[in-house]
Amino acid sequence: MAVTRCIQIFKSISLIKTVALISSIALAWQATGAVLPQDRSDAMYHSYQGGGMSIDGPSILLRKKIGNSVSVSANYYVDTISGASIDVLATASPYEEERTEKSVGVDLLHEKTLVSFNYTNSFENDFFAESYHLGISQDFFGDLTTLTLGFSKGDDEICRIGDASFHEKAERQNYRLGLTQVVTKNMIVGLNFENISDQGYLNNPYRSVRFLDATSAKGYQFETEVYPNTRRSNTAALTANYYLPYRASVYAEAKVFSDSWGIDANTYKLGYVHTFGDDWIVELRARHYAQEKADFYQDLFSRSAEFNVRARDKEMSTFNNVSFGASVTYELQFSAANFFKKSTINLDIDHVNYDYDDFRNVLFDAPVGEEPLYQYSANITRLYVSIFY
Repeated sequence: MAVTRCIQIFKSISLIKTVALISSIALAWQATGAVLPQDRSDAMYHSYQGGGMSIDGPSILLRKKIGNSVSVSANYYVDTISGASIDVLATASPYEEERTEKSVGVDLLHEKTLVSFNYTNSFENDFFAESYHLGISQDFFGDLTTLTLGFSKGDDEICRIGDASFHEKAERQNYRLGLTQVVTKNMIVGLNFENISDQGYLNNPYRSVRFLDATSAKGYQFETEVYPNTRRSNTAALTANYYLPYRASVYAEAKVFSDSWGIDANTYKLGYVHTFGDDWIVELRARHYAQEKADFYQDLFSRSAEFNVRARDKEMSTFNNVSFGASVTYELQFSAANFFKKSTINLDIDHVNYDYDDFRNVLFDAPVGEEPLYQYSANITRLYVSIFY
């Protein structure tokens, strides 16, 4: 599958995973000290529906401790993708394909230090990616302060269906630094930084820009996008979690992003988590994202090859999205003598609205450059069962 299609999918997956992570932090931040992840098995079904895209499939996660200092994990993730988005309909036909992702990991615990290794590969009919991850977490000052360091390296291979001679590569590196501090018995704050360096073929071989052409019946034509072959980006995020006295918590995050392509973005999140009885956990959340366009983005160029680099991918444009979500978890406890300790059934639902400031819907019959601005909504659902043992 093409690179930009992957970006859209990865964004939806990232949103789902981030929501789950925040929920876990909001409920369990008060625990201190480096510990291995719990032994568990997860079976999940995920779905993304919106903007003419349909993405769904299963995921299986297995995690098991070996002694008191080692934990191993394996994950299998499948996306079945069918698309007739505005980008596809403007220049091509709807498509259907499958992406499979496999990962294995190990966590090593020594006193107050936790070291994590992970390998992931992802395969599609015209895209292959593999990545290696290293993370280190260290507790200080009576376990009230946690420092985390991370490094990831990824390699992508990009092909193009129908063109056997097309074969490009990209390399990616990611550095992470985080500091978490317990401020009071009820509050924890975190500060995180991330730097990403990309190099190689960074655009989508299928995606096109449009340019004015008086000889065309529509008044414009399309040609392939051309991106720079390097990109550097930086992200900083401030998080806070506050535990309320009635078995509930609130959390918030503010994040800023900038890159060498001229994109500046910010994200704000707010959530509330509440427990009911011994078995139910409910979470409500909201998120706002706003982005300024890349320097080389235009919805309509004045002529063919007007600039050396050029893009019309809507993810490179000026846009914002607002999402609202809810999660419900039911927990079932087993007896102490049972091999299985507990099980949870979890349902996450998010609704996202996208509004674009300078990307126009060319499917409408309107004068060139005066088409209505594009907007759409998407629904993200995740249903999964976890068993702890």
